[in-house]
Amino acid sequence: MEELQRALNLIKGDGESEAPIQRCEVSAEGRQDVELLDAYSRAVITVVDSVGPAVVGISARPGGQSDRAGSGSGVLITPDGYILTNDHVVRGAKLLAVTLRDGTSLDAALIGADPATDLALVRAGGSSLPYASIGDSSDLRVGQLVIAIGNPFGFQSTVSTGVVSALGRALRSAEGRLIENIIQHTAPLNPGNSGGPLVDSRGRIVGVNTAIIAVAQGIGFSIPSNTVKWVVSQLLTLGRVRRGHLGITAQQRPLARRMVRFFRLDTEFGVEVMSVAPQSPASLGGIREGDIIVAVGGRKTTSVDHIHRFLAEWSVGNSLSLTVIRGQDLLEIEVVPVEATA
Repeated sequence: MEELQRALNLIKGDGESEAPIQRCEVSAEGRQDVELLDAYSRAVITVVDSVGPAVVGISARPGGQSDRAGSGSGVLITPDGYILTNDHVVRGAKLLAVTLRDGTSLDAALIGADPATDLALVRAGGSSLPYASIGDSSDLRVGQLVIAIGNPFGFQSTVSTGVVSALGRALRSAEGRLIENIIQHTAPLNPGNSGGPLVDSRGRIVGVNTAIIAVAQGIGFSIPSNTVKWVVSQLLTLGRVRRGHLGITAQQRPLARRMVRFFRLDTEFGVEVMSVAPQSPASLGGIREGDIIVAVGGRKTTSVDHIHRFLAEWSVGNSLSLTVIRGQDLLEIEVVPVEATA
């Protein structure tokens, strides 16, 4: 009985032991580590509580009800039902439905898609819906905490965390264009995460998760939010993204040193025109097969992707100057880009 009482006293902290007993306590350094972990946990929990309700599951059927549905994720960006997702999640779908975190299912319709950036805008029927704000991806820094929320393999509202691994990456889209300024991060992604948001510690959308490398671990990619803003504005106003088109096929080629010296160029590469479509802007402007484009709108260009990037920013229908090497001549040729049809 006395031994039991001594044990009870020790538990209470007011007993005496006949033999010295070492009490286990967390050191000051350990307490600091715990506090840091608690701060990290609180940051993640706060973000998930605020953004999680805006993340939806998307079911995309190609035809009738018997057709197998594809699935992915999306995020509400307005209270009246506008949802961001990936183009590849909804591509070819005839029937769309979204599922909220509370299990509510809503019919949805495609507003517009941009295969060149793998982004799409969907609208679900509903009002006063939870939504998340789009942040500024230019503020991101390598090493910064990011949180991915999505529905991998149909497991709704799955959360993973990581850090920004790199900025300014480029990925090739399904139609062959480069998607610029891609965010590389370590938050684990799986099939079904596509279209879900990548958010910062303040709960702002800084990217839309788009791709993983299947044979790698800890490498995920997201479309930056600043690209998202531009695409969404185009999809809302036009239902599509307008990009300029010249009507040429081309390839990068190195320039001979004597050519660089002769024309006093500050580049070692140009873009050689391989073919010109009849009645295209390039044809009407006088561009010929074999011409080497070294500048567009006064900016040097060294690749086809540079030209695509410039045309994405240029107003369709406005005259554009191309600097071209043709034989022994350096020419300035005016073309008027038209809207690309695909």
